[in-house]
Amino acid sequence: MAFHPYNLPSLSALISFEAAARHVSFKAAAQELNVTPAAVSHQIKALETELRQVLFRRNHRGVELTETGAYLLVALQRGFEEISDAVAQLRSDASGAGVTIRASNAVSSQWLAPKLAEFWQSHPHIPVSQNVTDFPDHAPACDLSIEYGLIDDDKGDVRLLFRDRIAALGSPSFAARHRIDTVADFARTPLIHMDMPATGWTHWSDWCRALGYDGPLGGGYRVNNYVIALQAAQGDMGAVLGWGGLTGSLLTSGALVKLWSEDLPSPRDFYIKLHPGATRQAVIVRDWLLKFADRGNPNMAPA
Repeated sequence: MAFHPYNLPSLSALISFEAAARHVSFKAAAQELNVTPAAVSHQIKALETELRQVLFRRNHRGVELTETGAYLLVALQRGFEEISDAVAQLRSDASGAGVTIRASNAVSSQWLAPKLAEFWQSHPHIPVSQNVTDFPDHAPACDLSIEYGLIDDDKGDVRLLFRDRIAALGSPSFAARHRIDTVADFARTPLIHMDMPATGWTHWSDWCRALGYDGPLGGGYRVNNYVIALQAAQGDMGAVLGWGGLTGSLLTSGALVKLWSEDLPSPRDFYIKLHPGATRQAVIVRDWLLKFADRGNPNMAPA
């Protein structure tokens, strides 16, 4: 019998699961992997059988990640990020004059990626690659990064993108079931809590305290990935704190709504940083992204 030192399931199954979980769609994963949706479904079913865990809930509208599935997704993304970073480092000497921009999962998926798609349409001659990670201290060098922090404390070449506001959000059906008249009502409302230490994210206790309520809060769903938190909120699992600059498209589409009229200024800034050694092409990308800076958040108007 062959010896497998890492005790892993089939890598094909793990890759199929990661793509399906990231897209929350077997069909989209199949398109990305250039296989059939049935092949993706077969790989995931085999993985669930081996793990003896349900990773997706199947329903007539599609699929949803279970809590176990969300846990596995985060673990896989961390591992794939490490592999991707190592490969990128090995390729760096022969990669040519491209631009690398680093951002968190939340910023990349909710703000940066759509804008880069538009950038490529007008600047096809400038190759841009994203380094998506929630652990920047362990990330390889980059030309640009989008930071969430105190811009005045950063002595680098930094430009403000936006100062955000944080509101309580939920799905329309969740809002219909949970009436919020005062901030104290969140004590009896299912909440989605973010467990990401040392990232500067505002927690429910911080938000409620700043708005006048310092009592106990209920439990609920706990995740360490903001994208998963937003997906959970859309699935009626609880209320989520929404940064206006990251959730504007979800509010515009009606996937999420404000649960209460009050919101809170974000204690930190979203800003873009030009790193030492960055090329002139990186400056072009930076300046193009700054076109979207300081536009405000019309979706943060009162509920």
